[in-house]
This record gives sequence, C-alpha cells and structure tokens, in this order.
Amino acid sequence: MERIIKNKFLSGKLTNRERFRRVMHYQNVDRIPNFEFGYWNETLPTWHSQGLPPEIDNEEKAYKFFGIDSYKYVPIKNGLLPQFEQKVLEETQEYMIIIDSEGIKCQIFKNRASTIPHYLEYPIKNKDDWERFKERLNPDDPARYPENWDEIVLELQKRDYPICIHCGSLLGKLRDWMGFENIALAFYDMPDLVDEMIEYMTDFSIKLMEKALKDVEVDFALGWEDIAFNNGPIISPQMFKEFLMPRYKRIADFLHKHGVDIIGTDCDGNIMPIVELWLETGFNLMFPVEVHAGTDPVVLKKLYGDSIRLMGGVDKTKLQGSKEDILKELKRLEKVVEQGGFIPHIDHRCLPDVPYENYLYYLENKKAMLGY
Repeated sequence: MERIIKNKFLSGKLTNRERFRRVMHYQNVDRIPNFEFGYWNETLPTWHSQGLPPEIDNEEKAYKFFGIDSYKYVPIKNGLLPQFEQKVLEETQEYMIIIDSEGIKCQIFKNRASTIPHYLEYPIKNKDDWERFKERLNPDDPARYPENWDEIVLELQKRDYPICIHCGSLLGKLRDWMGFENIALAFYDMPDLVDEMIEYMTDFSIKLMEKALKDVEVDFALGWEDIAFNNGPIISPQMFKEFLMPRYKRIADFLHKHGVDIIGTDCDGNIMPIVELWLETGFNLMFPVEVHAGTDPVVLKKLYGDSIRLMGGVDKTKLQGSKEDILKELKRLEKVVEQGGFIPHIDHRCLPDVPYENYLYYLENKKAMLGY
C-alpha cells in the first residue's frame, strides 16, 4: 500500500517549543510537532484487548508510549471558586440525577461514561442568579494561582515545550451555565444581561492573565467556546459582531502587549461563518477544525492563506474506516501541511470504535508527513 512520503525539512534539531513557534510563524522546521487531542474514556480500555499494553491506562502514559508531543497550560484556575458541592438527587441502576460541580442539575447514564449528560436545570436564569453566581468568578482570589508559583515560573523558564495560557470563555461557559436554548433566547429577551455577563467574563479573563504574563513568556493563548454545531454558530454573525468581537479584540490587544501573537479558542462544530470575524479581532488560531462538522483546513487555507493558523483538522471518522481511508485523509492534507501554520491531528478525542491497528497506522503515516 502506498504510504505518506517524508517531506524535506531542515537539518539539525530544534526543541518542541522552537518547532511550535516556527510552524505558527510560517518558518521552516526540522519536523512539525506531533500533537494529538486525547481519547474518550473508553478508548484505551478497548485497545487493551487489541494489543495496547494494559499499563497504558491514561492520556499521559499513552502520549509517552505513542511518541506524541504535548504542550502545557499555565497552571491557573479559571473555573468556579469555590465549585458547587456535588449532590446525588436520585439514583437507579441505569442513571443518576445530580447537581454537578458547576451547579447544573443533570442526568448521567452509568453505562456510557463519555456521553454528554442530559441537562435538566441551570444555575443562571436571571440577573439575581448571575449576581450570586459571579461571586464564584473572582479573578483576585489568591487560590487561582498555585502557592508555589515562584518555583513554577523558574521551571517554565527552562522548558523545551510550548506553554499556553487560557485566554477565557466569553460565551461558551455562559451557555453551559444558562443552557443552549435559554441563552439563545436571552440574546432577545435579556440582551442587557447577556452583554453584562460577556463583559464580566472579558474583564475576568484579562485580570486573571495579568500576573502570569508578567512572569512567564507564553508561546500562545487558547480559550474555550464551543459555540458552534454542525449547522453553524449558536448566534448569527451579526450578533457575534455586536456582542463578542469588541471583547475578543480587547483580549487580543492585551495579549499582543505581552508579546503573545498566536491566539485562538477551542470551538467544535462548523465555525466557517465566524472565522473571518475571529481573524479581524486578532484571534488567528483555529482549533480543533472539526472536519465532519463542516470546518475544513483545506478550505480555510484557500480562503485566508498565511493569516490563519490551524491545529487539528484530521477527520476522526476516517480512522474508523480502512487504512486506505486514513491514508487518503492524510494525503488530502499534505499540501496544507507543507504551506505552514498547520499542526494536523485528530479533530477531537479519539473514539473507542477506532481499531488500535488503525490508530497505529495513522500515527506512522502522520509522523512521516510531519518530517520524522
């Protein structure tokens, strides 16, 4: 069977940090970083019966075993402090109804750990709820930074891997805390409250990053949104322009002042209607470029050229098929990889119904494409 042919790369050996920075700035490298997006909870246990050694039982061990590179986040707590006390309200043989750590009432099914819970009730319904809720989003809480922060800073100064800072979630987490339909309606019914919450999340993110960016030279920034689905974003591009673009630009400008020029946010689904808007704000890295949902790295590069950076973009569903399907998907991306600004990996966590043999074949051929 035909295999991916190694491309021509620089001689010499760079660190993974240098590789990342050079790829993202369209410069030549000795090889492209070999990143991945992890696994469903059931994936590694399923592979144990197909040849994966049983001691490889978590993502960190798997990355080391498979020779996968990694980047790390600046260790700041950007979630709720304190979290809600988790409570079990009802339990049967099939499911539990709980209040989770974010105050959401949901039904969790016991037989499929990686499925999304069935959400029943959300902690934010109105302005009074928000006023109480945001007390858990105090950026000045000293517990948000580790007690041994000074030691961590010294260690990060010696690193040879990329370091990322989380640059916030302006709408994605609010959607989690209000619910999909509720926040969609709130843009019409309570626009002032939505605007106030997004502004607060912007201020929270900037305030939280200040100390870290003074102490640590960060290689890139990545937020979390997940505000798009297979049929497009949760809100229209016009609403995106009105409510989100000015805030994204504030965050990007703040990061630029601290020397961070690779800025993105994690958003699954079809982001094609809002990619150009993100680029206008200074958010130039798209991740994880979910192909099956309609976000294609080949199309993005044709549209936006060197102004865009990509991480992800390998259709995860192709790994469920034949080796020919896997090779065809990788070869489809070869020219885009050669152009630079693109670190290819599976466009979400690897599914448990991907055969272990297929995953090994995918990694072997992807590594060849990356310059191994």
